[in-house]
Amino acid sequence: MLDHEMSRELHLELLLGKLVTDSRGDRLGRIEEVRAEEQAGEWVIVEYLVGFAAIVERLSAWNIGTALLQLLGARKLHHGHCVPWHKLDLSDPEHPRLTCTIAELQGL
Repeated sequence: MLDHEMSRELHLELLLGKLVTDSRGDRLGRIEEVRAEEQAGEWVIVEYLVGFAAIVERLSAWNIGTALLQLLGARKLHHGHCVPWHKLDLSDPEHPRLTCTIAELQGL
């Protein structure tokens, strides 16, 4: 996968599971999935999916997963966030950081 901004290769498997914080240092969640598009013959990450909903989306079972969790007693679910590629600073891949606050992101 290529990072748009720096046109360098990133090893996706090294990003999965990394904790993401926002520009204030607040915890968003862990990178669980990415969405990519083919552009000019290369696959480019367009957004990162962070949080619980991203795990369920990876399994393509959102409706089943939430119904099962509610059946088991979960009252409120954290849905997760979509992070556009340009709002995630990966200059230190071990510590991905948003370039914005959590409130500025779109939920899943």
